[in-house]
Amino acid sequence: MSGAGPGVRSAELCSQEAPAGASLGCQKVPTPGPARACLPSAHQESMSQLDLEELANIELQRDEVVAASLNTGRRPSVAPTAGQDPALSTSHPFYDVARHGILQVAGQDRFGRRVVTFSCCRMPPSHELNHKRLLEYLKYTLDQHVEKDYVIVYFHYGLNSQNKPSLSWLQSTYKEFDRKYKKNLKALYVVHPTNFIKVLWNIFKPLISHKFGKKVTYFSDLRELREHLQYNQLLVPAEVLRYDETLGSLHQGRRTLPAKTPPPRPPLPTQQFGVSLQYLKDKNQGDLIPPVLRFTVTYLREKGLHTEGLFRRSASVQTVREVQRLYNQGKPVNFDDYGDIHVPAVILKTFLRELPQPLLTVKAYKQILAITSVESSLRVAHCRQIVQSLPEHNYTVLSYLMGFLHTVSQESIVNKMNSSNLACVFGLNLIWPSQGASSLSALVPLNLFTELLIEYHGNIFCTPNGAREQGGRARASEQGGASRACVNTGHLSALAAPPLRPPHPLPAAGRLL
Repeated sequence: MSGAGPGVRSAELCSQEAPAGASLGCQKVPTPGPARACLPSAHQESMSQLDLEELANIELQRDEVVAASLNTGRRPSVAPTAGQDPALSTSHPFYDVARHGILQVAGQDRFGRRVVTFSCCRMPPSHELNHKRLLEYLKYTLDQHVEKDYVIVYFHYGLNSQNKPSLSWLQSTYKEFDRKYKKNLKALYVVHPTNFIKVLWNIFKPLISHKFGKKVTYFSDLRELREHLQYNQLLVPAEVLRYDETLGSLHQGRRTLPAKTPPPRPPLPTQQFGVSLQYLKDKNQGDLIPPVLRFTVTYLREKGLHTEGLFRRSASVQTVREVQRLYNQGKPVNFDDYGDIHVPAVILKTFLRELPQPLLTVKAYKQILAITSVESSLRVAHCRQIVQSLPEHNYTVLSYLMGFLHTVSQESIVNKMNSSNLACVFGLNLIWPSQGASSLSALVPLNLFTELLIEYHGNIFCTPNGAREQGGRARASEQGGASRACVNTGHLSALAAPPLRPPHPLPAAGRLL
């Protein structure tokens, strides 16, 4: 959850076939090829949906950090007043949704076409909004105008990890709008698009006809929108106006947009994020397991194993940044103070994503992509071979993490996070190419490899003799003397290295000792 930069391995997904008027820098995205056919269809479909959801979440979290850095990010109001219809009555059939002011009918454009606006900044957190009702309200509103030409203005600013609908909801919503709605829609204006929009475009492209795609136009600021509409009739939310003013200041050179807040140079002695594993080892008395990783794993192992959707849910960007700051300054962090089990889960993922080099190393990237071309019965052995070639430190940290995730997967009946779901979350955080970002076609092999590491942890990270198969060197101990006996393929162990210090009592979850 950081801004753009080396520490963020987000997928810059954008097609050369962008809609007319698009002003985003684009590159063609390879479509998943024959490798996808190596997976069973049901497994492939499940993995693919979660993969894309995670990609979207990463981009959205990145957008949130950028917005926060501009001091414009804020939690949407539960019941916004600006722009809300003063005549709205509690007897309205969709009052529960309409009261938020998300959807507005705002005059006409220069061709006399009705304008409907959709403002993401007015969407409350997902648990406060029934998205099924939102869809019904959308159709109810559009039904009053679709018989004539109309235009939709979509204000993207304000969409965040707390109020974002799921991709499955977005897909079903698009399918709900049949020809009746699409025929007379003359333009869909997307204002302030971000990388999240690029991800959505590639996900939806197979569903969107070329004719409809030509109706979509991206506007990077409100000035461009003014050229197409009678702007004085629009009900533009105050949050969008402030954001647009800030962007205008940036373009005029009065400020520079911070892509990422890098660690101090040289880093603080207590720095935890954005520094190498070696640096953390040197500053933590030779401990191979980074403090952030150890304490988040310890906390989640004790209190989070039965949490549904663990690692799938988001947390407040401000909270995550605060925790990062405390860790980097060597101050104690007690996750109990935040009252949200998803905070340490997000911190763990953020730590991995902000490593200067991926935990699985850039060198192994191409080998991992080849996993789908390996015969199914040989894939575990292939994974073991790749893992055994990792540097000792990376190997130890990876084994510690995968052992924990294996334990999480064993509670999947309760937490709904089996090895496949966990792989979709962690695959992009463990490995990325040396240049650019992982493409959509790379998701299947990357996540399949990660799934095998989790599912077959006991087989991949140990040998019958308990020795690491690399040049005859003994494998580095994971601090604590845990038994390394291999397990049979049919009986996987939840073996994970115990922490350096006993987890009970823990002075304060995440406290740097």
